Amino acid sequence: MDTNYVIDQIFWRHVRFLSDRFDAKKFISDICVETPQIIHLDLDEKHAEMLTSWLDELGFLTKNDEYFSNFNRIQALWFLVADVIMPFKTVTPTQTHISYCQQSALPRHCQLKPLREEAREAAKLLRMHPACRWTLSVLAAKTHMSVSQLVRMFVHSYGKTPSKYLTMVRVEKLATLLRETDTPIKAAMRQVGWHSRGHASQLFKEISGLTPLEYRRLSLQVPGRSQSGH
Repeated sequence: MDTNYVIDQIFWRHVRFLSDRFDAKKFISDICVETPQIIHLDLDEKHAEMLTSWLDELGFLTKNDEYFSNFNRIQALWFLVADVIMPFKTVTPTQTHISYCQQSALPRHCQLKPLREEAREAAKLLRMHPACRWTLSVLAAKTHMSVSQLVRMFVHSYGKTPSKYLTMVRVEKLATLLRETDTPIKAAMRQVGWHSRGHASQLFKEISGLTPLEYRRLSLQVPGRSQSGH
């Protein structure tokens, strides 16, 4: 399983209680065990046919813009699917796709901790100053590395490029502004470094599953929050 995907799901599911993905470390370690690398399914025709309508509905519900309102039905459908496939699954005991895991997942031995001081410094700069117009050259100069060294070390430590990490940071900080302040959405986007509302909305939805407006409306359902401007 893609480790970054798991971290993202845990973080956004519990965003009211976790300040960032690194905050999720202990929570994940408490509830998760080592994940299987490859799951094999050997379904017979009868059971495969049982899944067809459920998978079709799942596909439909996750493609439209009503994901949050359909969440309970999506979860129910997944449990139905899981109930059918679990008796037929087998898993490999060891990691088999090294190259894929190195590219897409956080290295297991990192344990969500950066390995080098330079990587920590780069991440700190991005988190402290997300509104800056960062380029790889500027960030590399700030941390006294070449661009290639920076990218290699950062990906090894954090499981993503500095650019992807900055996007994650901006999404988190924008979510905090939308959730905890009445700052207009466009102004909040500028505060975290985005000046194109359309581009910012697209990136925010890719990571959180909601547009900034949908996220703010959802946050208003929390007791104690007042209506805010858009």
